[in-house]
Amino acid sequence: MSDLRRGGLSMSLVTVDDIGVSFGTDTVLSHVSLAIEPGEIVTIVGPNGSGKTTLLRALIGAVRPSSGQITHKPGLRIGYVPQRLHIDPTLPINVERFLRLPDRTPRDACARALERAGVPELSGRQMSALSGGQTQRVLLARALIHDPEILLLDEATQGLDQPGSAAFYRQIEEVRKDTGCAVLMISHELHVVMSASDRVICLNGHVCCHGTPETVSAAPEYRALFGTGTGGALALYRHDHDHGHDDTGSSEPGHDHLQLTKTRAAE
Repeated sequence: MSDLRRGGLSMSLVTVDDIGVSFGTDTVLSHVSLAIEPGEIVTIVGPNGSGKTTLLRALIGAVRPSSGQITHKPGLRIGYVPQRLHIDPTLPINVERFLRLPDRTPRDACARALERAGVPELSGRQMSALSGGQTQRVLLARALIHDPEILLLDEATQGLDQPGSAAFYRQIEEVRKDTGCAVLMISHELHVVMSASDRVICLNGHVCCHGTPETVSAAPEYRALFGTGTGGALALYRHDHDHGHDDTGSSEPGHDHLQLTKTRAAE
């Protein structure tokens, strides 16, 4: 068995065993096996049409595999953050009311979730008035309300600018540190992925390669799909300074931030 299942059934939160997914005659996933262990951050990367979202939908039960098996730890609590949420701008609903739907979640649980998502001040704001970054933080809070053991994120920073994406991923790392939950995320932002993940799985209908970010970024299969960057690899580094960036890209005092720089691609 591949070391993608390094923890074994008894240790894993989710185990995917040789699954395939087809829609009619179109095979989207074939012979995919992996496992997610408690507390780790795993990112799935791959080109458009590689089956990333289909895999996530299979994990939450929205898509039935055509073959193979998906096993969850008994009683597993899953939090899910979608790519985006469409709300009618004329709908008068504030953040707290949104978080309490559909089963009138206690207000204190909503407040704790917003705190963990880094936006406690948004409780009374209208959903229609939120920025893209704020909306994603609220969706993160909703996913955190019931103390999930694993968070699934489907390109949750799509449409955000670089500072907003970096701030969101920093918050995910804080959530993992604070709660101990595992994180499985899909991302197209390879430079951020390579900084924020414990493991990376490269998918293109099947698992092309997997391992630490350093292992995957050097793998021939990964480079065949993504190359080594545009005119050089994008390297991510942290630096200290006297201001930070909120999720809309504006500055605030007293934080670190992630900055991108071009470096020569490794041969």
